[in-house]
Amino acid sequence: MNIRNGLDSLLRPEDSVLVLIDHQPYQLANLNSHDPHMVVNNTVGLAKAAKAFGVPTILTTVIARQGGNIFPQIADVFPGQEIIDRTLINTWQDPKVVDVVKETGRKQLVIAGLWTEVCVAMPTIQALGEGWDVTVVTDACGGVSVEAHEVAIQRMIAAGANMMTWLALASEWQRDWAREEHIPELAEILKQHAGASGVAFQWEQQLLNTPAPG
Repeated sequence: MNIRNGLDSLLRPEDSVLVLIDHQPYQLANLNSHDPHMVVNNTVGLAKAAKAFGVPTILTTVIARQGGNIFPQIADVFPGQEIIDRTLINTWQDPKVVDVVKETGRKQLVIAGLWTEVCVAMPTIQALGEGWDVTVVTDACGGVSVEAHEVAIQRMIAAGANMMTWLALASEWQRDWAREEHIPELAEILKQHAGASGVAFQWEQQLLNTPAPG
C-alpha cells in the first residue's frame, strides 16, 4: 500500500484531471448508500469547482440510450462538451476516455461516479496499478447499499487510492486564501452547494457589510 504524506501528496489544480462516471438516472434509481439529492448536489459542486480552477473534466456515461443521459445539472456546467458514451463497465478499459485523460498531461486523477462498488472501483484499481495517483471523491459517489459503498472504499484504499469529499478537495485546490483569482467563483459554489457552510458564508458577508451602530 502506498502511503500518502508530505506536501507533494496534496492535490493541485494544475496537476489534476477529473473524470465523472455514470451519473445517470438508472444508477440513481438504486442508490441507497446516500441521499440521492445530496449526491447530485455534491457532484455538481465538484464539477463547478473543477471548472473554476481550470481542472479538465471528462464526462462519461454507459449505454445512455438505456440508462439515461448524464444529469443535466452536470452537463450544464460544461455546455457543448462531448459526453463519452461507453459499453465497457470499466471506464479505464475504454481507450476513448483514457486517451483524453492522457492528453491533459496530468497525473493526479480524480474520480467520482455511480456506483462506487462497480463503475468507480474498477477504473480506480486499474489506474492505480498503472501508476496513476488516484483520488476518489466519496460524497459524489454512491452504491446500491451502505455496505456496497463502504466495502468498495475499503477495497480502493487497500489498493492505494486517496479518499476525499468534494468540499475538502475544493479547499485543497484553493490552498491559500491569499490566492484571490478563484475566490469569487468558489464563493458562489459554496453558497449554492455547501449547505450550512454556504449559509454561514453568506451570513458572514452580511455582517461584514452591515454598518456598525452609530
